[in-house]
Amino acid sequence: MSPYRTHLPQLGDQLFLADSGMETTLIFHDGIDLPYFASFVLLEDAAGHARLRKYFEQHIQIAHAAGTGIVLETPTWRANADWGATLGYDAARLAAINRAAVEQLAELRDQLETPATPIVISGNLGPRGDGYVAHRTMSVAEAQAYHAPQIDTFAATAADLVSVFTMTYVEEAIGIARAAKAADMPVVVSFTLETDGRLPSGMPLSEAIEATDAACDAHPAYYMINCAHPTHFAHVLHDAGPWRDRLRGIRANASKRSHAELDEATELDEGDPAELADEYRALRTLLPRLAVVGGCCGTDHRHVGAICAGLVAAAA
Repeated sequence: MSPYRTHLPQLGDQLFLADSGMETTLIFHDGIDLPYFASFVLLEDAAGHARLRKYFEQHIQIAHAAGTGIVLETPTWRANADWGATLGYDAARLAAINRAAVEQLAELRDQLETPATPIVISGNLGPRGDGYVAHRTMSVAEAQAYHAPQIDTFAATAADLVSVFTMTYVEEAIGIARAAKAADMPVVVSFTLETDGRLPSGMPLSEAIEATDAACDAHPAYYMINCAHPTHFAHVLHDAGPWRDRLRGIRANASKRSHAELDEATELDEGDPAELADEYRALRTLLPRLAVVGGCCGTDHRHVGAICAGLVAAAA
């Protein structure tokens, strides 16, 4: 059973870490072939399972050393119907792999959680289509029906919440939030932004958050930004409004490149962990409710460690 589903600890005052760019770490650092960027396939054998465990342990160790909490995402960003079918997974096999992903993190929590470092398990969802481009869009009703099976699977596990990352347009985000509400699951919605600080659909971030809240009775526990560099979106956070208080998480890219440039890149752009940590400290002055910090493409445990150290030092 979930110990935190009805009272998510990251909604309090304690800093929580998230993990980093799992897929780019596995591909570029470990040389693992992840078909269609799908890390969940590693759960199919002992070697893959062990590599995922090592990845999560590295991040938990950072949280232990700093005395922070941590939110761990299951490696299931691609474990939905369309991507699963492309990889040869039917509905039953997808449900099993989503359950197995939570079971791995639950085992880690049983072994490594401490009073100072609560470990929150998030069932991770990704977009139906591309994570960079708002194409093949769905209506809200279509998005709810499409994502409900994965959310319902997570609701029957020890997952504390579900989180959807790299949302490119608002209708899909609303559909997911409604599906989570129907399953009585807390949900976090994370939008990705272009270099102009807008969603790939062109919608301003403020409007996306306000529209999602209005369409589902503010069911999301909070919102996040992921898969964009702080220099792409810091300027939009200067705009005041209640929407800004709903932003409690950042998982930024290491690279300052655009999505189009990253899509064409053949080498990993790791950026500068120390510089990224400084940019997170600046973001916290704009987002006083910022509580969950981690990384996205190009980042690894080094970046998360630097971000954590910088925020802890700034709060001292």
